[in-house]
Formats: sequence, C-alpha cells, structure tokens
Amino acid sequence: MSLTFQEALASSTLVFDGATGTEIYRRRVFTNQCYDELNLRNPRMIEEIAAAYRDAGVDVLTTNTYGANRFALEKYGLETQVAAINAAGVALARRVASETSTEERPIFVAGSVGFPSAETLEKRSRTEIVEAFAAQVDALVKAGVDVVLFETQPSRETAEIAVDAMSAAAPSFPFVVSYALSPELFRAPNTLESRAKRFAELFAPFETTDATAKTGVACPCCEVGDATRPQPLAWGLNCGFGPAEMLNATLEIVKTLDKPLIVQPNAGAPETFEGRQLYYNSPEYLATYATRYADLGAAAVGGCCGTTPEDLAEVVKAVKPTARSRRAQITLIDAAPDVVELPESPIESRSRLAAKLARGEWVSTVETIPPRGYDLADFIDKGRRLKEAGVDAVNLPDGPRASARISSIVAASKILDEAGIEPVLHMCCRDKNLIGIQADLVGCAALGIRNILFITGDPPKLGNYAAATGVFDCDSIGLCALQRRLNRGVDLGGLALPPATNAFFGVGFDPSALDRKREIDRLKRKIDAGALFAVTQPVFDPNVLLSFLDECGDALSIPVIAGVWPFVSYRNALFMRKEVPGVVVPDEIMSRMEAAATRSKEDQLATGIEIARESLATICSSVQGVQVSAPLGRIEVSLDVLR
Repeated sequence: MSLTFQEALASSTLVFDGATGTEIYRRRVFTNQCYDELNLRNPRMIEEIAAAYRDAGVDVLTTNTYGANRFALEKYGLETQVAAINAAGVALARRVASETSTEERPIFVAGSVGFPSAETLEKRSRTEIVEAFAAQVDALVKAGVDVVLFETQPSRETAEIAVDAMSAAAPSFPFVVSYALSPELFRAPNTLESRAKRFAELFAPFETTDATAKTGVACPCCEVGDATRPQPLAWGLNCGFGPAEMLNATLEIVKTLDKPLIVQPNAGAPETFEGRQLYYNSPEYLATYATRYADLGAAAVGGCCGTTPEDLAEVVKAVKPTARSRRAQITLIDAAPDVVELPESPIESRSRLAAKLARGEWVSTVETIPPRGYDLADFIDKGRRLKEAGVDAVNLPDGPRASARISSIVAASKILDEAGIEPVLHMCCRDKNLIGIQADLVGCAALGIRNILFITGDPPKLGNYAAATGVFDCDSIGLCALQRRLNRGVDLGGLALPPATNAFFGVGFDPSALDRKREIDRLKRKIDAGALFAVTQPVFDPNVLLSFLDECGDALSIPVIAGVWPFVSYRNALFMRKEVPGVVVPDEIMSRMEAAATRSKEDQLATGIEIARESLATICSSVQGVQVSAPLGRIEVSLDVLR
C-alpha cells in the first residue's frame, strides 16, 4: 500500500520541487500575463516544467496555482475560472507524477495557495477573503492533491486566514503553512530573545474558536459554537532568504517547533568578494545548504524563487543518500547457538596509539590525503618524515569530498610497512554495502591496520562523478556496532569469525554543529555502540569545543583528539567557510586572514599557522591529542603547528 504524504514526511527527508514562475519566465512568458491561466491556455508548458522537476528526482510536485484565487484572477478578468484553473493545475501535476510514481518512489502533489495581497486585506472583508481562499482550497482538494501548501505567508494574520479557509472547505485535509520571513528580523537591533518571541507567535497552535463567529463561514464538520480549528501538518519557510540566510533562520526556528519543518530558500543573493558581487547560487551551493537543513532536522527541503530543475537535481543527489544513512539501522543477527562471543582484547594491546591513549598520554597525528594515482613514493616519504618528527600516527581520509583516490586501505598498509608509522584509517559507509565493509574490516585485521575512524561520509554529489550513488547501508554508529562484534569473533550474520579482530576504533564529531543537542546525542550513541576514541572536525573557535565538552560532561568517557586546520591563505579560509559542510570559521579569523592577504603569501601562511597554534594552546589541556591537517599535502605546515 502506498504511503500517504503524512507518512512519507515522517519517515524520510522529502525533496520538494523549485520555482515554477522562474521556469515560466525563462520560457519568455512575461509578467503581464496570468501565469496560473497557463494551466488552461498552455498546459504543455506547465507539464514540461513539472516533468523536469520529476526527472530531477523530487518527491513533491507543486501545482501552478499560487495566484489562482478570485482576487488575484480578477485583474485578468478570470475570477469565474477559479475552479477550472485549479483543477487543471492539479490534473497536470498528477499526470506528470503518475507517469513514474511507484510504491517504492511515490511522487506527491502539493496544491499551491498564495496569500491575500495588502490591497485585498485593506479593501475586502475578512469573510470575503476566507470565502475566496476556501473556494480555491475546495477546488484543489476535489481535484486530488495530497496536501494543501499555503506558501509565502507574510504574517500570522494571513496564516489565520489560511486555517479558516481549510476549516470552511476541508477541515480534516492535511495542509502546510509556510512563512516568508523578513530579512530585517535577523538584523540589529533585533535580538535572539525578540526573535524567539516573534517565532513563538508565528508558530503557535491555532486556537479553538467558534468558526462561524470568526470567519462568517460555517464549518461543515462542526456544530456552530463548538468548532475546532484544524492545525497544519507541518510548518514551512520559503522565499525571503537565500540559502545562507535561510540556514540561520532554520537554526533558530527548529528549536521552537514540535511539528515537521519544510525549508525552501530562494536561489541566492550577491555577496561581496574582493570588490566583486558574486552570486553563490550554483546547484552545488544550494545542495550543500539543503543537506545542512536536513541535518538540523528539516523534514523536507526544496527551492523557491530562482531555483531550477538543475538545482533540485543536485539537492536530490545530496539529500537522498544521507537521508538513507539517517534512517538506516544496522541489524546484527544473534549468534548461532554454537557460537560464543570472545572477550575483547585489552585496549592498550591493540596499537601503539591505543596504548598511549590508554595511559593518558598526549598524542599527535597528521592528516594527509592518499594520492589519486598509485605512485606512493612521495606519500610514503612523507610518512617517514612524520615518524622522524615524533608524530604518532597518520590519518588517512576515505575519499574525502567524494573524491576517487587510491584505496585508503592500500595506502594505510604501505605506509605502515614501509614508513613504520601507524595509520588511522578513515572508513565511511558511503561506497560499499555491509558485506563489502565487513570484508574490508577483516582485511584490515589481516594487514595489521588496527586504528580505524568510522565516519558516515560525504554525499557522492560533492565529487566529480555525477552518476555515482551512495550506498549508506548504515551510519557510523552502525559501523561501531559491527566492528565491536568482529572484535568478539562474531560476524554480521552471527557466525563465528576466527580469529577475532583487534581494532582500536573511533568516531568523529562536530563541536560546531548547528544542532548541538543532536550532535551530543549521536556522540553518546556512538560511545554506547563501542567507540573508543573521538576526533573532532577542524576547530577554528576553541571556545566552541570547550563549551561542547563541558556540555557533554561525564557522558564523554573516551579520549578526544582535536582537529586543527592551518590555513595557507585567505582563499583557503574562504573555501573552508563557504564550501565545506560542517565547517564554521569565525568572522574574527576571516578578518585576520583577509588582512594578511593584503601583505603577502608568506604572511597568509604565517597567520594561518599562528591561528592554529593559538587554538591548540587553548584546548590542549582539555583533550588528549591533536590531529593537524596537512593543507594541500604540505606536511611541513602541520609540523610547524606542532613545534
């Protein structure tokens, strides 16, 4: 049986489509025409737009009915066509959806409803306005939408009208109220406290009231004087902001909601860089932010003004695989009756790194990326130099930013055997299913690779291989549970696996995570699953890490190794801030790097190293080690930080 829209919203991260008006305008239909009437006058165009979004992989198609209410249609002489235009809009979207919709991949249709204009609010009675929007809702519901979407609501007043329209036309039908917030709300002199009060007003439940007294329209399902106003299935944010500003809004709003949130930013706004006005509105840019909304807990993401099917195709590639990883739960089959789990070996016996951490000693590691090709001579030489400098281990990322490089297991084995320095092998769940991952973990044991860092992994779309897909059979929590089982001599299927593996395995975490509560909860779950140490994302604001550790308290019972990234230039800092998910670079540091850029390349590098050293000095007493990244493979920069 197919999922309902409500069930799908609760079980997965849905992707809505993007702008319809933008696509119509791109087809040279100018704004002196009624875009909603195109459902009747040029249905082929509207179908083509919907099909482009469908082919991009979205889960929800929105009808071309944003302005199909009586008041908006009046100026075109179309006020008698409300039912016909809305019904045609639904029929077109439903036809496009039905061509590929299946039980495995249902495509839903959202009925778009705009808001009454300021002129309408001023000149028309509330009863007239509610009746007009109720007529549009009635047409959409009868035509077969899955959900009614009230878009771009500018105020609580218009949201109240939307609710009363639902109460009059379809009181039990699912609907969403989506606000367009003013950017001014996030600028001085507004404060967090004032915004929190405003959000509490906007997103409060709609009070029970006498529907007839409130609207002048009788609610067909209720006794007059005892009416219960319907409540939205979810809240939304759309329009008003580009992706970056929408992220700040989402961060604050998700903390106040007890309903799902749908986030649909505009394509973007210009930012000044070196005297130029740059529009950070590429498909990749929107997709990066879409993953951040999802990480914050948004139930659905999509696009608004200026976004295109090309944009949404990238959003789908970014969000869908990682959404699977958030849902995936590893299932470890109980051991067979004749299989006995073995005791795990002492931690200090597993590796030199494990022994130092078990003794409470400070450790230093350097992260360097394996090469793209198979000539490992320079890579191994770097390993020898790091060992000679007293570095304890080399961290080896597993296809960072979804790049294709030599197998990190091969690189780890070579650097262990030929450079004599222990690797910390990163292993992500993006590229292989659980069978392949288990095979690799057993292979690591055979090669003597003991230190493993489990990460979920970047979505494939971040790389250069557009057709690549993400597997994500599980997340890093599941990988910890699997490795602990292997360390006890039992495999994924509950079969004996002699001999037991002997891995010292850890996990990553992000102290700068926008949703700290979720990040702390996940870190605790990783520890419960067996993680033995943790490595942070690069720390650019030491106080953020220190407050994170304080908030974790005694629950953080494993050694923490802090990640430090020395910038080599202002452009390097800008790239990290703009393009790398999960990295937060404070304004103060950006200003220091920008000031250094006015002097010389040498000053930029020196400033980057100085900032990294300052961070390390501040946090060293609160952690048990450091992982210094080697930017652009320059290990001498990492060693300068450690000196």
